[in-house]
Formats: sequence, structure tokens, C-alpha cells
Amino acid sequence: MLHAPSSAQPALPTLGDSSDLTISAERRLGDRIIRELYRDPDYIDDAVLAEYVQSIWQPLVAAARVRGELTPELDERFAWEILLGRDRTVNAFALPGGYLGLHLGLIGVVETRDELASVLAHELSHVTQRHISRLLTQQNKQTPLLLGAMVLGALAASKNPAATQALVVGGQALAIQNQLNFSRDMEREADRIGYGLMAPAGFAPQGFTGMFDKLQQANRLNDNGSWPYLRSHPLTTERMADMHSRVPPGSAAKPTGGAGPQAFKPGMMAARARVLSNPGVDVLRQWIAEPLGTGFSAQRAEKQAAALYASALGSSKLRDWPQARATARKLLDAVRSDPAAARLASLLAAEIELAAGDAAAAIALIPPASSADANDGRPELLLRAHAFLQGAARHDAQTLTGSLQTWVTTHPRDASAWQLLATIWQTTGQPLRAIRAEAEAHAARYDYAAAVDRFKAGQDMARRGVSAADHIEASIIDTRLRSVESLLREQAAER
Repeated sequence: MLHAPSSAQPALPTLGDSSDLTISAERRLGDRIIRELYRDPDYIDDAVLAEYVQSIWQPLVAAARVRGELTPELDERFAWEILLGRDRTVNAFALPGGYLGLHLGLIGVVETRDELASVLAHELSHVTQRHISRLLTQQNKQTPLLLGAMVLGALAASKNPAATQALVVGGQALAIQNQLNFSRDMEREADRIGYGLMAPAGFAPQGFTGMFDKLQQANRLNDNGSWPYLRSHPLTTERMADMHSRVPPGSAAKPTGGAGPQAFKPGMMAARARVLSNPGVDVLRQWIAEPLGTGFSAQRAEKQAAALYASALGSSKLRDWPQARATARKLLDAVRSDPAAARLASLLAAEIELAAGDAAAAIALIPPASSADANDGRPELLLRAHAFLQGAARHDAQTLTGSLQTWVTTHPRDASAWQLLATIWQTTGQPLRAIRAEAEAHAARYDYAAAVDRFKAGQDMARRGVSAADHIEASIIDTRLRSVESLLREQAAER
């Protein structure tokens, strides 16, 4: 449960708000950057990992509200979206407008929810303290358009160091990139404020120290001479000592995970992140063979579950369906006592069957969705939609589309759900609804030009004659077209 801070609690010193960039301007800049990142081939919308990250992210945001770190204006105007990337480096970053990026490489090394929470709390604090806006303000002679282009250029350079020369002209680009890397004062402030969010959000603050140790080791692997892309963890001994000193005496050595509810989940999700980061066939084969090793039975139960998960998913990636199915059954037996882990194991088994082409078997394995969490149930919903499109349970189309419609009503920026809804409506002979859902999928990714194109195609179809049931849909298309055309004009004015 969240509690407001005591009035006697000393306020943390802040760096002040010296930003000239308005909240609206920062959000528009973030939207422009994020449009490009959605098109990046490294971007991944994995329902299972996204749900796991959100289960940690949302309590931190709620704690920031209660503690007064997140103002109502920022809360309302910023996006608060987390994008996952397949990058295998151990890294996370904040972007203008309340967007965050999280590499699968980072999820793949964390051992507890507390460690991942420490990273998200740190990045959240960069946003609530408007560090990005202050850094952009320092380069006040540059337009937001140029600044956005430089952020995207830095991303390209971080992935391909050879491209740096093509992106840097003189010293101006380097100066901007240096300013986009957070200062040490801002890093320390994000550490302090993020640390203060941990306990109110239900996480062990010593997750910070465990994560810092991992980041210190990972820095030697990450630093390959390329530019860091808004890297938010340039560790110093001073920052590490500061976090260690904040952990109460006697608790620093305590593990931030272990036995208890959902003890298996962090390891299983780390295993999923490692496999989905495309490590290569040889690495996958090593992970597939791990449960067959002589020392496997001596490992902790959580380690065994993580290894079984990686082995089953890795076998599926290599299209070894018998091995994937057998390992998934072993995983389910190993975690049956933990409901959260058993659900993840069932989802994985259904995913394997779907990849193998047995949609009916996948439907039978998908667990019933829980209503305990607002974000819970998306993996089940999307798996059912994919199974339907492969031919399973075609008699249940109305129930499935109803569930998807309910979901996109409360999650209108879920482009994947909109696209699945469009495909299902097209399959079931409802082309006007399909066109509208396609348009909404484009709008959710800020591709307003493509959205307008699809909405106009819907208008043309409606003019050629629609059934009585489609008149409401045609009216919605007219309204949404006007709204998205306005957004497109604003987008064009920024260029």
C-alpha cells in the first residue's frame, strides 16, 4: 500500500526547473522520435514481457504520484510508454515526453523484480525531474526538429559505429550528443529520487545495489567505442557508494528475491528476454542442452525453471517441436506450485503449439485470463486471436472480437491489438470495420498519414453502400478522420 511521505521527512534537494521547453513541446518532440523507433527492426511488442515490465512500472508511477514527484500536469500530458528493444546490451534510457526504452539485454541479466524496479525507478525520476528538457534547453539555439534528428542519429550511431562519420559534421553534433548524456548531478538526483520510490511501490531498495553491481560488470561489455544512446547508467564509484550507504545496516547483504510468491517469474522472464534477443543458433543450442547437464538437478528451483524456459523457447525457435513440447511439460511440472509461474509456463506451451501449427492444441493450453490487474490478460487475448486466424475456434468469432474491442477501448494505443482486430474482421467478412481498425493501428504508432489514407478508404467504401449495421461504423470513421487529419497537419508543421 502506498503512503504519503511524513511532513517531517526532509525533502530531497533538486536541481531546479531551468527548462525553457514546455511540457507540450517536449511531448511533441518525444512523439516525433518514437514514430521512428516504432519502425526500428529492433522494436519488439512481446505481450508477455510487456506485461511483466508493466507490473513493475505501474506501482512505481503510483508511488511517484503519492510522493509528489509526478505532478498532475506531467501525469496527464506525458505518454508514460515503455518500448522494448532486442538489443543485447544492458541498458535503459529515457526520452522526451515520458517515453522509456528498455533493452532485452537488461531484462536478461536481472535476477529479481527489485533489480528491474531500480532501473525503471531511476529512469522515471529522469522524466519527473525533467532532466531531458533541461539538457535540450542548454542547446537553446537548436530547433526541436534538429534535436529530434540528432537523437535518432545517435541511436543509429550506437548500433553502427561506422555510421558515425556520416552523421557527424564538424563538432556541432558531438556537442549536442554530449548534452543528451545526463550529467553526473542529474544521475545522482535520479538515483536518490528513484531509491525513494522503491519501498512505497513495494520493492526492496537494495535492488539498487544489486543492479549497480550488474551494470558495473556490463559496462565492460557495452563500451565498444560507439556513442551511448542517452545511456543513463555511466556508473561511478561515488554513485555506487551513495546507494550502498542508503541501504539500512544489516539489510545490504539480504537477497532481493528468493522463495515466496512469484519467486520463479523474474528468472523465467529473464530467460525469455535472452532468447528473444536473437543470440544466435550456437547460443540457443547451449541453452537447450543446459537442463540435460550433470549439475542441473543441484541448482535452485528458480534457476531450473529459468533454464527449462530458455530451453523450451529456444527449441521452438529452432523448430524442434518435440523437444520444445517435452521441455515445456517439464517446466509446467516444476512450477505448478506457483500460480504466476504456472500461467507463464502454460502461455509458453500454447505459444509453442501455435508456432508448430496446432492452433487447436494452443487454444486448449491458453489459461483463463485473470481480472486482478488492468493489464493482465493481454497475452491470452492476443494468443487466442492468433489461434483463431490459424483456424481454431472459428465459431467463437463474436466472443473474440468483443473481447478485442473491449481491450482497445481501454487501451487505444495498442497497435498490435488493433491490427489483429482488423485481420479478424477482414476474415469474417466485415471489411469496413477492418479498414477502420487498420487506420487505428497506424494512428497508435503516430503514422497519421497512413491512418488518414485508411480512414479515407473507409469513407469511399461507405459511400458505395453499406449495411444498416455499418452506418455507425461509417460515422465513427468520419469523426476519426477529422481528428487524425488535424494531428497530421500539426505533424507536418513540425517539419
